[in-house]
Amino acid sequence: MILREQDKHFLSSLYSAVAIIFVWKGLWEGLYEIPYIGDSFVFLFIGFAMLTFSGLIFKEFDPLGGVEKAIHKTVTTIQKHPDKKNFKLKYHDKSLKKDILIDAERLKKMEKGILIVRHKNRNQEVFIPIHRLTEVTYKGKTSWKL
Repeated sequence: MILREQDKHFLSSLYSAVAIIFVWKGLWEGLYEIPYIGDSFVFLFIGFAMLTFSGLIFKEFDPLGGVEKAIHKTVTTIQKHPDKKNFKLKYHDKSLKKDILIDAERLKKMEKGILIVRHKNRNQEVFIPIHRLTEVTYKGKTSWKL
């Protein structure tokens, strides 16, 4: 079973959150004896303030940022793969309202969140937003899925 990229990102974020909680528990255990600071709600406020000011809460728990980076990494890997002809990319076309499969050999490059692909029949380029990519198959089997 292959985990979807969203599931991997969620599990990674959950792991990080649990690790932070355990570290805090260990570091602040001694502070329970100090008046006012030892109150659990004070700890909760201090913890959220620290995460907010550090930017970690927004970086780690960004629901789309990690997924887009994973798509970028996957496409880059496919472009450099020696057996590129056996890869197919599936994306959802909003205007046609259906999923479309394209051969990875037709992939020209990727720029700023856009896949540039050669048209199948004409000598033109097709621009596909990277967030529309839903699946990558290798020799007919799913190797990456959103």
